[in-house]
Amino acid sequence: MRSYRGIRYQRALLLGLSGVMAAATLNAVAPGARAADGGRDEGGAAAPRLAWRACAQPAGPAGQECADLPVPVDYRDPSGPQLTLAVTRARSDRPAARRGVLLLIPGGPGGSGVGQLTRQGPALQRAMAGAYDLVSFDPRGVGGSSKADCGLAAADRDLVTLRSWPAADGGIAQNIARSRRIAAACARNGGPVLRSLSTANEVRDIERLRQALGERKLSAWGTSYGTYVGAVYAQQHPERTDRWVLDSSGDPDPTRVARGWLANMARAADERFPDFAAWAADPARAKDGLRLAERAADIRPLVLRLAAALDRAPKPSNVPGRPLTGTVLRQEVQLALYGDESFAELAGMVQAARDPAATPVLPGALAAPMPDPDATVSAAVICNDVAWPRDPEGYRRAVAADRVRYPLTAGLTANITPCAFWKDRPADPPVRITDRGPANIVMIQNLRDPATPFFGARKMRAALGKRARMVVVDQGGHGVYLAHGNACGDRAVTGFLRDGRRPQRDVYCAA
Repeated sequence: MRSYRGIRYQRALLLGLSGVMAAATLNAVAPGARAADGGRDEGGAAAPRLAWRACAQPAGPAGQECADLPVPVDYRDPSGPQLTLAVTRARSDRPAARRGVLLLIPGGPGGSGVGQLTRQGPALQRAMAGAYDLVSFDPRGVGGSSKADCGLAAADRDLVTLRSWPAADGGIAQNIARSRRIAAACARNGGPVLRSLSTANEVRDIERLRQALGERKLSAWGTSYGTYVGAVYAQQHPERTDRWVLDSSGDPDPTRVARGWLANMARAADERFPDFAAWAADPARAKDGLRLAERAADIRPLVLRLAAALDRAPKPSNVPGRPLTGTVLRQEVQLALYGDESFAELAGMVQAARDPAATPVLPGALAAPMPDPDATVSAAVICNDVAWPRDPEGYRRAVAADRVRYPLTAGLTANITPCAFWKDRPADPPVRITDRGPANIVMIQNLRDPATPFFGARKMRAALGKRARMVVVDQGGHGVYLAHGNACGDRAVTGFLRDGRRPQRDVYCAA
């Protein structure tokens, strides 16, 4: 659940969101000063100070700065062990236009907000015209922040094994054994930091960051999983929210949370795949050798037949010891559906798999195991947020039914995960999103999103009620604002964040 384009691990982590001040007051909270609300979080800890340092990157926003934010491992023990969050900002270059802070809440779980601001900061600065300091952070466990490590074997950190793809015949025995092994390793090696990786603590960390920034309110742009984090923050701290954007939302059902998001991806893939099929059947693809069939209707059966053939006889790839299997092809389909810019890569893999003389090229996310901290955080957050069913037989039945109904995902989205064997139960109950609070939220959503589908986002819209308006964009892919070039959608979000023009009703944007 992104910072989407070109970030292959990020795409995979969703099993995968004050007033004008003089320039002199834009610096970190001064030594001894308190945050705008008294400077204490829910555990009673005083707001920390942020010591900013230059960290500008060649392609990032000019003047980008970084700092380290100390936060308690456990907010119930605020003076106990601490960990550090990597924080970044790009200050407004127009003090007279500045109205506050815009927080970028990254997706995932496992997405880097520091990386997102570095990549998208320049475009966002142009759109906001100095209205905000742009601020983001790496959530605990991610990027430059304190990490946890389960000590997983390399084979258990491969994307196609960390994600619970069933065996070619639909069996899940290997998934059960691997899920037990991962859960046991995390219980043995993860420690308190791993147990602290949760949406509840990310929301607490955002509130602590707000205090450290000295802001009475935050505006925010949450993407993918970051929309859920943003919705929970807005539910728990409505008085601290200014202008709130949720970009690519999932179903907020508190009884399921990430388990529901994963289940929804099967139908979502079916709704998105026709976009790829139309692209791959377009005669314009012929000049590059990427036209897979003359009719769009033939692309899906072609891919399914090819995956079945690769199940029986994997083909050597460009990476020694890593053949192209049916499961690898299916995983590449899921990755490619996140953005049209990846269609050529998928079509090239299909063509190479069909050509006896060609060697398929595996993309980076499929060519090597994930780093242990990345694998750890992507599993831990979803397991710490809500209790998952523990009976393997229930998963076995669900996979059998799901494979028949949604062959593109072949039972993946109904399968068992390490959460079924997670040692620790959730420390915090999931938050129910409601319509209680200010009407200051704009949602934006693609109609054919393979990760956070429109039908799930409609449930977030219904839960928020009068608090929200939704901008629906008739296009495919994951992530909308400043992501896929839809002028209508970008204009609606920019007008809200920069100028306060909230749509009077839900909006539809044509492709």
